[in-house]
Amino acid sequence: MTETAAHAAKKSEPGGLGETLSVILQALLIALVVRTLLFQPFNIPSGSMIPTLEIGDYLFVSKYAYGYSRYSIPFGLPLFEGRILASPPKRGDVVVFKLPRDNETDYIKRVIGLPGEKIEMKKGRLYINDQLTPREPIEKAQTDDLYGHFGPVPTYIETLPNGVKHKIIEIQGDDGFNDTVGPFVVPANHYFMMGDNRDNSTDSRVPPDQGGVGYVPFDNLVGRAEVTFFSVGDGAAAWQIWRWPWTLRLGRMFHSVR
Repeated sequence: MTETAAHAAKKSEPGGLGETLSVILQALLIALVVRTLLFQPFNIPSGSMIPTLEIGDYLFVSKYAYGYSRYSIPFGLPLFEGRILASPPKRGDVVVFKLPRDNETDYIKRVIGLPGEKIEMKKGRLYINDQLTPREPIEKAQTDDLYGHFGPVPTYIETLPNGVKHKIIEIQGDDGFNDTVGPFVVPANHYFMMGDNRDNSTDSRVPPDQGGVGYVPFDNLVGRAEVTFFSVGDGAAAWQIWRWPWTLRLGRMFHSVR
């Protein structure tokens, strides 16, 4: 084989540091695009959305569902103002958003009130524009109450005005801390959020100056919760593989968030 032929054969051989780095960079670029524009993983650290979401659930949030604001971009970089490709959330959506009073902390709640609407709680019952939101009791869920006692708690199917049905729990019955509050009138371009664990959720019923959420600006929405892809219980971390035989909750995986 001539020197020229040998050189050509060597160039055609696969592998090499340059090719490996190229593959890694392409993979990182694809991951960045997916995380920025399409889906972002989140985990559930608190029980405010029980029974819909449990502590230890991991889920994908669609970034494109409501368009993009600065909070859709990693690190919240102020690359532009407002939202682009904007599409408003629907009542009943489960949404990840940036807490308005610091614009940094991720919260997840359900959209209950739309811009311009009147929201009120009377003895545990939700009123939207002075209309009582119907609910039906179902089999009681098992969870911890505010004192750490595990057991059955009152559970309902609530039907929102647009027909969306979802589960809620009232661990203190209808006399919890925020079971009689309001009325609230949702400002333009804002939303009223509530947790499905009605007596253990710091949400729009609590004003920011009292450590609550208050009204959530449209720009603060990060995305819509779509599906749980992983779930561990008993306070285990996802990386504790040796505990999986006892902590994995297979029945909660690959379920749509509704």
